[in-house]
Amino acid sequence: MLIIEEKTAVVGCADWNKRLLLLLLIGFQFITVEAQERKPSEVPLQTQEVSQYQHWLDLMAADQGFADRSVEIGRTGAFLEFLGRGSTVFRDGPVDAIDLYASETFQNSANEISWEAHYVDVSRAGDLGLTAGPLNFLADELTGQFGHLISIWKKQEGRWVLMADIVAPIPGFLSLEVEPNFDDTRPVLEETAHPVMATAQSNNMQMLIDRDNLFGQSINFRGGQRALLRYGLENTRVYVPGMAPAVGADAASSIYGAFLDNQLSTTNQISLTYMGGFLSASKEVGYTYGTMETLEDGSEQSFRTSYMRLWRFTASNEWKIAVEVLSPY
Repeated sequence: MLIIEEKTAVVGCADWNKRLLLLLLIGFQFITVEAQERKPSEVPLQTQEVSQYQHWLDLMAADQGFADRSVEIGRTGAFLEFLGRGSTVFRDGPVDAIDLYASETFQNSANEISWEAHYVDVSRAGDLGLTAGPLNFLADELTGQFGHLISIWKKQEGRWVLMADIVAPIPGFLSLEVEPNFDDTRPVLEETAHPVMATAQSNNMQMLIDRDNLFGQSINFRGGQRALLRYGLENTRVYVPGMAPAVGADAASSIYGAFLDNQLSTTNQISLTYMGGFLSASKEVGYTYGTMETLEDGSEQSFRTSYMRLWRFTASNEWKIAVEVLSPY
């Protein structure tokens, strides 16, 4: 199977500081991927992976069905068909997804889109997961806008529904000729706690919310790079505007720190506001979302971004970030 993955691209980054430019020159071998032949999961599945692999296939099929329906009936119709109760999309901050897509104003202005998943992650219980991949906004026949679409999925009444949807834009071409591979998901499974540890009574949604808030505080004390190194998986993924996905602790934390350093021209601390999330029944996967912003004091430039995080409970008995997405507004 030929899978063509995106090459790392940085477009419109003239304002990025020297630190990031240095990373672009010497560090992107970690996140640049070449077109290559890959075969689906040549490594034999372990017994405990079999059911999870089936959940992985089911979620991949749901995302593909969603993309196909968008082509068949249009973006608005497809979203209204797949959005779940209480779902969220990110525009100028998190907003109710169903209200937005049902509004006449949005329906009259929304551009059509096309996308393909290149990464899929899912809980052991098969009730919570994430898909991510390149996106093309079909603005008109001559120009297009591109980015990465990251989606959170949840089982409602036995059916995969879309619960959160966020875009990290890239003003440049991204190939949609990609496919996910279970071998890309395996490393995060290996970092995940044993089912007995994950399902302990002390591990609950409040523990995850507390961890989410601690990460925001850590950014203030440590800076973005060191905070993600402390709170991210060894195989964490980062999606920020203008960048290809950064994969692995070193590359992801470097890009994350450089992006925040560039954005935070103020000395004001970041205030994190948790706004929602969900914990899987198997309690080893959860997600959180909300906003991070600096307080305006009239003399400094403010910074405001939506965030969405997929977390995994690890063998070290703590929650760590598997996927981090920022969408400034």
